[in-house]
Amino acid sequence: MMRVIKVGGRPQMDAALPAALCAAHRVQPGSLVVVHGGGDEVSTLQRLYGTTSEFKGGRRVTSDIDLEIIRMALSGSANKRLVSSLVNGGAPAIGLSGEDAALLTATPFGEGTLGFVGVPSEVNVGLLHHLMTGGYLPVLSPVSRSTDARLGATLNVNGDDAAAAIAVALAADELLLVSDVEGVLVDGRTLTALASDDAQRLIDDGIAKGGMGAKLQAAMHALDGGVRRVRISDIAAIGDLDRGTVLTRVGSTCA
Repeated sequence: MMRVIKVGGRPQMDAALPAALCAAHRVQPGSLVVVHGGGDEVSTLQRLYGTTSEFKGGRRVTSDIDLEIIRMALSGSANKRLVSSLVNGGAPAIGLSGEDAALLTATPFGEGTLGFVGVPSEVNVGLLHHLMTGGYLPVLSPVSRSTDARLGATLNVNGDDAAAAIAVALAADELLLVSDVEGVLVDGRTLTALASDDAQRLIDDGIAKGGMGAKLQAAMHALDGGVRRVRISDIAAIGDLDRGTVLTRVGSTCA
């Protein structure tokens, strides 16, 4: 089963994560790609550099200075820390960013309304297959190569968007978005299933906003692109395939 697992910044700080990812790799080597975020680490560095964090629709507004901070935080420390922990756990993890070998290219989001922010446009699937066929576990920072020279060579891409694009390109059986909650919460209750039309309604009604809104949008993009199943859950869901909120294309679920 081909899986793409995106891990948010807070779950990366959980000591249980490396073992869970290493176990998933051992179950079926050559069929897993990990994408990571690291928003809290970026925000900390921004404060140290005297800049502030601003989000719109769950995506970080990115200036030229912010972009360099994001590269340092995501493609640098966050990526290498996660890779090191996986290697220590026995997985042949290899860390890359979307910039490496143009692994992930992106176009400006909303015609540049968020600054140096991009939307995935193309995935270097050949490189990923090459690595996985060789037995490696790719661990990817979503910082991407820009297709628009007017904004320079690099764009900040939301990790959920990057993971969805990679899952579509690989024709993955599952995209798992790992957060710090068990699933999508509505009125304090975790939904076990959610159809795409209901997910859009949660966004439109302002119930799912910020990071969760961005996750639902990425999930719908993955489903529209042919990914068989998308889940939103926590670290335990990496090993428990029945855990979390399962998103589907059709039908009204909200169960």
